[in-house]
Amino acid sequence: MRASGRDAEPFPQDHKNTRRENMKIAFIGLGNMGGGMAANLVKAGHEVNAFDLSDEALATARDNGCATFTDAAEAVQGVDGVVTMLPNGGIVKSVYEGSVIGKAPEGAVLLDCSTIDVATAKEVIAKAEAAGYDMVDAPVSGGIAAANGGTLTFMVGGTDKAFKRAEEVLNAMGKAVIHAGDAGAGQTAKICNNMLLAITMIGTTEAMKMAEKLGLDPQKFYEISSQSSGYCWPLNAYTPMPGVGVESPADNDYKGGFATALMLKDLRLAMEAAGSVDAKTALGKHATEIYEAFAEENGGLDFSAVIKTL
Repeated sequence: MRASGRDAEPFPQDHKNTRRENMKIAFIGLGNMGGGMAANLVKAGHEVNAFDLSDEALATARDNGCATFTDAAEAVQGVDGVVTMLPNGGIVKSVYEGSVIGKAPEGAVLLDCSTIDVATAKEVIAKAEAAGYDMVDAPVSGGIAAANGGTLTFMVGGTDKAFKRAEEVLNAMGKAVIHAGDAGAGQTAKICNNMLLAITMIGTTEAMKMAEKLGLDPQKFYEISSQSSGYCWPLNAYTPMPGVGVESPADNDYKGGFATALMLKDLRLAMEAAGSVDAKTALGKHATEIYEAFAEENGGLDFSAVIKTL
């Protein structure tokens, strides 16, 4: 029997601290990731005020036990914490400046779980701290299945105090919560991690297709390389060829998982950050170019579908 990708994920063991008390939490942004994350906060016993621009997302949130709001500033009234999961840095900045800072109680802890540029993350956190809030940037790894299953990995940037307060909230949504460093460190960890993931996924697909074209059975290549020096997450836990290795989006016509468009977004953030510090990222740049070409017609497919280009 083939293993599932989740079973094969080489992530740390579950990281759960005992929650001291139930909290009232506003959750802003109920997309593919945020909806499941908010539902897991409810399952953990927290009271959740949910906001999104989508009526469908709000309906799902209600079904999952959330109270729903059509105004973000109203949703943050009287809460102990605010969690955001939003598409980009511009929206994150707008939401915090317009609907969170000065609207949520000053004692609330703020957690932005979006993947955005490092500079905006630092700017928003600085503004929140100046207004008296504790805030962290806490982007995630794990994809939609992990968001729904409460098994995300959180990379957290912020002060020790802010991290300790945020950890209680994050533990309800993830299996690993790691303090990466000061404000912006979570975003730095996320974009570097995903640049590495994109590079290794492309390398994995090239090796698998090359082996197949040379006459080696793809399953045999998987059995050999997954237990030798070719071992890597895309091969062992997210095999990009259907019917080979572990079950993955490849076995569902590359639907679900981590969309190519989102991988491209993260790669562009990585390239922007690399340029700001003159970091040499030749392979990262080439991976970005490959995903840019592939995303033109395949942005909705899982990023492992890049194997189709071979």
